[in-house]
Amino acid sequence: MFSGIVEEAAVVVGLEQDKGNLHLTLECSFTDELKIDQSIAHNGVCLTVVKKEGKTYTVTAIKETLEKSNLGLLKIGDKVNLERSMIMNGRLDGHIVQGHVDQTAKCIEVKEADGSWYFTFQYVVDKEKAAEGYMTVEKGSVTVNGVSLTVVNSKDDQFSVAIIPYTYDFTNFHQIEVGSTINIEFDILGKYISRIMAIQNK
Repeated sequence: MFSGIVEEAAVVVGLEQDKGNLHLTLECSFTDELKIDQSIAHNGVCLTVVKKEGKTYTVTAIKETLEKSNLGLLKIGDKVNLERSMIMNGRLDGHIVQGHVDQTAKCIEVKEADGSWYFTFQYVVDKEKAAEGYMTVEKGSVTVNGVSLTVVNSKDDQFSVAIIPYTYDFTNFHQIEVGSTINIEFDILGKYISRIMAIQNK
């Protein structure tokens, strides 16, 4: 379980294809604190640490994960947003994030707004999934590349988010441009509410 508050943007230093899997090696400042089998969100995708060496560690993404996320598009030198699992006796500064990316979206607009930025993303809508809560709502929560954000200008197949300078600089948002593919996880509370309503309406 995560909160969508990114700890660091790590650098990809190694990529190794292994049949349908992809081993990703990253360098970050808290590698010494990590343990084998520990769960970490990478651009919002929960992955398990399988190896540590010096300042780097390695995780493995399976075929299904690569198909549903942007991890398979990463290149050496790219930055990846990291968050270790939530400590249950701490404050929930973002929102409840599972680390289970639902799908990807494309950035279709980046607009600067007097020191902050508005990013607009478009995604493919599945009507059955949308009925199950796989959608955004105005002022609701959404996770973009593992970052907990508030939705503005929600539409059927797109939404925007406002990014402050700290988030822009500290996460990999400064690498996102028009045409970039990002990971989205829709709000789990919306999914549960939609499921409950569907059962009640049967």
